[in-house]
Amino acid sequence: MKYNNPVIKGFYPDPSVCKVADTYYLVCSSFQYFPGVPLFESKDLINWTQIGHCLTRKSQIQLENINSSGGVFAPTIRYNNGRFYMVTTNDTLRQNFYIWTYDIYGEWSDPIFVDQGGIDPSLYFEDDKTYFISNGADDTGIPGIVQCEIDIETGRKLTPSKTIWQGSGGRYLESPHMYKINGMYYLMAAEGGTEYGHMVTYARGASPYGTFEAYPHNPVLTNRNLGGYEIQGVGHGDLIQDNSGNWWILHLGFRQIGRWTTFHHLGREVFLTPVTFGEDGWFTAGHNGTTIGCFDTDCIQNSIVQNEKKWYTFENTDWDKDWCYMRIPHTENYRLYEDKLSLKGTEITLDKPASPSFIGIRQKDFNAVISCDICISDGESGITLYMDENHHYDLAIQKCENGYQVIERLNIGDIKSIEKTVNLKSDNTVSLVIHANNDYYSFRVNADGKEIELGTAQTRYLSSEVAGGFTGVIIGLYSYGKNCSDFSEFTNFKCEYL
Repeated sequence: MKYNNPVIKGFYPDPSVCKVADTYYLVCSSFQYFPGVPLFESKDLINWTQIGHCLTRKSQIQLENINSSGGVFAPTIRYNNGRFYMVTTNDTLRQNFYIWTYDIYGEWSDPIFVDQGGIDPSLYFEDDKTYFISNGADDTGIPGIVQCEIDIETGRKLTPSKTIWQGSGGRYLESPHMYKINGMYYLMAAEGGTEYGHMVTYARGASPYGTFEAYPHNPVLTNRNLGGYEIQGVGHGDLIQDNSGNWWILHLGFRQIGRWTTFHHLGREVFLTPVTFGEDGWFTAGHNGTTIGCFDTDCIQNSIVQNEKKWYTFENTDWDKDWCYMRIPHTENYRLYEDKLSLKGTEITLDKPASPSFIGIRQKDFNAVISCDICISDGESGITLYMDENHHYDLAIQKCENGYQVIERLNIGDIKSIEKTVNLKSDNTVSLVIHANNDYYSFRVNADGKEIELGTAQTRYLSSEVAGGFTGVIIGLYSYGKNCSDFSEFTNFKCEYL
């Protein structure tokens, strides 16, 4: 069958995957957003359903005043002896920890910390041993992929941390995962930085401590030399075998906005690439070592249909799964209903590394129409296209001295500008509309019986190339105001992908 990439669209970076019986489970990074670590399941590797998050309680993760693109870095999910484990890093606090559960649909444990530094931690289980792997420096200061053995019940180190591989020569070695395949130990990693030079590399050895021999043709997977190609930044992946014996890499990549326009704002997404093992035990990946937008493979049954959701509304989404907050929310300012949202504004703005009254859903494709009806009595409420504190576009209704007005505000670095203001004759309820394509957002308001266009803004100024960081655009609904006495109401939210 033919399937299209990405298989999970929008800001869901650093995927890791495991399989239990006939079901696959996948986790992604979440950084400063809460709940942390989105959790998906699939029966066929191409259709993924979000079933929850791993970090759902304040006791599990400290996100207070965490900087944008700080917080929860690359997770790994593994299954052993009836338990699921998710191991990750709170990068801002430089803490590696893991949590576990017997019930993948239920609550996870409180964190168990491991005294080994670095980021992108992973677990490998064999016999009665648990190997903890990360990238950083070992106990003697040697940099690279570092490994120790731990007591899985307590996180206590049982052996010194030792560097086992230093990569193939690329910069920013990261994303280590170990597998035992046909009696050999394979250590897969990423190099080149999670940008246009990203790549997947690997090595193999006769024991979990090596010595590891690098694949002679590293990188095994990269799009770094594909100029003028939409899919870029391919790397940071996890290897998985399906029930038919076929191998795959689920990995991150991003889609740039145009063939020669090297900006991306949807974030790093999840891609699926086939893997083939040769008779010599080395494996190759993808289309001549690259990831493409559509693979035609006989490794997935033709009867399987790749489904894609095109409409997102309050009614067909789940507040606990599809939506996210900025850091730990002040829940007294939120009222969540099946068909509407009520928010009470506070003095915390979108420009602060704190937790404003904000709830958002990831932008999943370039071409979209986003709309919502908003009714306010005081303060400001609206829709924000949010990359970080210094890079977001806001379309909002405000209470002003003579009634109410709608504003278009652009926040690009140190430039924060209200580009257009529309005074409303009487009504405190408006329908806000944003049209999106690869290059532009267009802002409109339906009020006083007519549609008014406020202006446009280029998507590139919300891209990672401009803003920096590791996240992607979140479509946020927010409220702000000093001494707000009432809740604003959001109804008829719709995001339609065209």
